[in-house]
Amino acid sequence: MNLKPSQIPAIEVHNLTASYNKKPVLWDIDFKLPAGKLIGIVGPNGSGKTTLLKNIMGLMEADSGYVNLFGEKLDKVRDRVSYVPQRESVDWDFPASVMDIVKMGRYRKSNLFKRLSKKDKEISIQALEKVKMLEFADRQISQLSGGQQQRVFIARSLAQQADLYVMDEPFVGVDAATEDSILSLLSEMKKEGKTVVIVHHDLQTAYEYFDHIVLLNTRLVAAGEKDKVFTSDLLQEAYGGRLTVLSKIGDLMAKSDFPAREKEFKEKEGLGDG
Repeated sequence: MNLKPSQIPAIEVHNLTASYNKKPVLWDIDFKLPAGKLIGIVGPNGSGKTTLLKNIMGLMEADSGYVNLFGEKLDKVRDRVSYVPQRESVDWDFPASVMDIVKMGRYRKSNLFKRLSKKDKEISIQALEKVKMLEFADRQISQLSGGQQQRVFIARSLAQQADLYVMDEPFVGVDAATEDSILSLLSEMKKEGKTVVIVHHDLQTAYEYFDHIVLLNTRLVAAGEKDKVFTSDLLQEAYGGRLTVLSKIGDLMAKSDFPAREKEFKEKEGLGDG
């Protein structure tokens, strides 16, 4: 059966098992994610969220299974996919300005050795404006705060003008106001037909902003529309004894014992490392 482009999943993960040092971190993961949605990947620490993104982006080799993006292997659609890694995985002492970093998002295999065009530079400026970092365009990336660095990497991702954005904990180290503005920006991107997949640890904002949820704990607990995934039984299965008290995630969550943030992250918030 031939599917229309709008019916082809943005991401299809099939029977994926991945491990570090022969210890499985993901076990037989299987799901499909629709295009044009905001999608959150949530689960307790050590549940395999970052490992899942690395497999989606071809940054590690799975033990078994496969990942398709828009019905194709990554190499065929790489220009349609943008990736924002965890901030701590980046060498921030690299001697480059904010604008240099954002312009990197305009390079493709076809123009690696060409000078960027005027349009490329305009798109880079617009991306910085969207994350409110244009005034820092000439600043060295190492001179920025953690939250500012994160916004620059999101701007680089926006400059790619991709169809699928994959982001690993993009809100770690940013203040609440910045998180709100970025979430609003992501909502606008969804209206433009973009697909955004985010590893996130705040269940409250995940419920408020995301359409679909992938709930992990080494195995896939559930994947689907948020109201079908954020249930007492499924959250208990994923988080178990790690759950404390939650202030609000709709009426269901308000009556339960689930946290807005995992305990580990709540303790770290003051340190700014999420």
